Amino acid sequence: MKAYVGTVLRINLSTKTITKEAIDAEMAQKFVGGRGLATYMLSQEIDPTIDALSPENKVFIATGPLTGTNAPTSGRYMVVTKAPLTGTIACSNSGGYWGPELKNAGYDMVVLEGKAEKPVYITIIDDEVEIKDADHLWGKKVNDTTDTLLEEMGDQKARVLCIGPAGEQLSPIAAVMNERFRAAGRSGVGAVVGSKNVKAIVVRGSKKVEVADSEKMRDILKGAMAKIRENGVTGQGLPKYGTAVLVNIINESGVFPTRNFQTGVFEEAEEVSGETLEAKYLVKRDPCYRCPIACGRYCKADDMEGGGPEYETLWAYSADCGISDLKAVIKANHLCNDYGLDTISAGCTIACAMELFEKGYIKAEEIDGPELNFGNADAIVEWTRKMGEGEGFGAKLAQGSYRLAESYGVPELSMTVKKQELPAYDPRGIQGQGVQYATSNRGGCHVRGYLISPEILGIPEKLDRLSLENKPQWAKIFQDLTATIDATGLCLFTSFALGAQDYADMLSAATGQEWTADSVLEAGDRIYNIERIFNLKAGFTKADDTLPKRLLEEPIPEGPSKGWTTKLDELLPLYYEVRGWDAEGVPTEETLKKLGLK
Repeated sequence: MKAYVGTVLRINLSTKTITKEAIDAEMAQKFVGGRGLATYMLSQEIDPTIDALSPENKVFIATGPLTGTNAPTSGRYMVVTKAPLTGTIACSNSGGYWGPELKNAGYDMVVLEGKAEKPVYITIIDDEVEIKDADHLWGKKVNDTTDTLLEEMGDQKARVLCIGPAGEQLSPIAAVMNERFRAAGRSGVGAVVGSKNVKAIVVRGSKKVEVADSEKMRDILKGAMAKIRENGVTGQGLPKYGTAVLVNIINESGVFPTRNFQTGVFEEAEEVSGETLEAKYLVKRDPCYRCPIACGRYCKADDMEGGGPEYETLWAYSADCGISDLKAVIKANHLCNDYGLDTISAGCTIACAMELFEKGYIKAEEIDGPELNFGNADAIVEWTRKMGEGEGFGAKLAQGSYRLAESYGVPELSMTVKKQELPAYDPRGIQGQGVQYATSNRGGCHVRGYLISPEILGIPEKLDRLSLENKPQWAKIFQDLTATIDATGLCLFTSFALGAQDYADMLSAATGQEWTADSVLEAGDRIYNIERIFNLKAGFTKADDTLPKRLLEEPIPEGPSKGWTTKLDELLPLYYEVRGWDAEGVPTEETLKKLGLK
């Protein structure tokens, strides 16, 4: 097969054995690669009921067939495992250059099994793979770890993936980081890597990814690039202002969650907008591998500089915490990157703590740092540091908002789905996004089906965000297409400009296999269903396809979405029907047979 390099690198940390095996061509055709193939393999190899932090769990770090090709945004890889935060399937996506480098070294994915006796790191230099002692790295933050490994390698072009102190301490909101600022951020994948005593994986490759028909690929990519450049989002908004271009757009729709989702309008949104970030703190644009969009920001605030903040991060630490100090947000983001924390979960957990503190659940004598009041900019910086260090009350915050709120008897004040913090869009005023949140296979998540695209941005067509009509159908389509995009190794942001047929054309030219728009969506449907089956086997039920009580029962109190709640009780049964699931949310025999899963 072309585009795939054809090899899975399997590392058993308990036995210190390294094996190389051929990729399963039949399963690659069914599940594409990346998110899809790794999820299939994980579901075949582990019991979904195991403890996510036990040696029995496995970590699949997987590229897609288009990773490392000339396709635009082909720098993505996925970390697939069982999630410690949620207990669901975990599938966290990152960009940068690490994924293409792994393929250039000759591997489609790395599988980590078992647990090392003591801290180790792994070097992959083409065919040469070694497990090395990491005692000198354990305890180091991400930047120091990266600097040390690049110096030891003697090659500044090597690519470093690592965890920070948060992953070492098994925080369920710990991220896997690469190239310092890129994050496979969600669900606690960094804790699973930490539980295996793996600090880092360094990759250097000298090969090239070959495609089946380079001339056809060139022509297809020319058309795809033209669409990306001509699109208002991918060709103008994201390149100019990064993802934070959304701040004012979302706030003006009254769905910018503020003070732990107590309202949907932030009165100081302009102070933390992408426009303000660009004017005051931007040093340069920071694109991923072969990315013409270049949404990545590189910013500086006082003595802290680095990648980000992205829109979700910026929101979590600003509006959700009632803070308009953009400098403090940049610093908190920098600390998350260096400690290896998921910025969404970290910021939202502080927001939850602020509500708990202001309502008297958290007592002043419990905390060993700044008061947890909404609007306290010093608090977001210092508490992020303490979370990363696992220091004092920060260790409690580092468990995420659900466990925090539950410990005070009010889990409903955690704005989570399946214990994962919701991102920066209030579903009370975006009905399709609400049903997508509730049914996301990895818990609270916007990038499992970005209904913001049609409901707010009008792409590919403008939907009435408050209408329920056809929203389950739209949710399924977006979830399925997203699953396949993740599996290819491309960035989801290409979908603002490209459609299913564009991905089919690229896959066909790259792999030599025949893909159509229908087969692209069918592959996504298949992936979504095996994730669902994994979660069902892990013990999840229809009762878990829900939203925080606040979003179902408390109307937005002000602004353009005033008076609205999420109408999930009406949407969920229709969604199950569209999915081909029974009334309990279980895929029917007919659906499984249709998708070749039976």
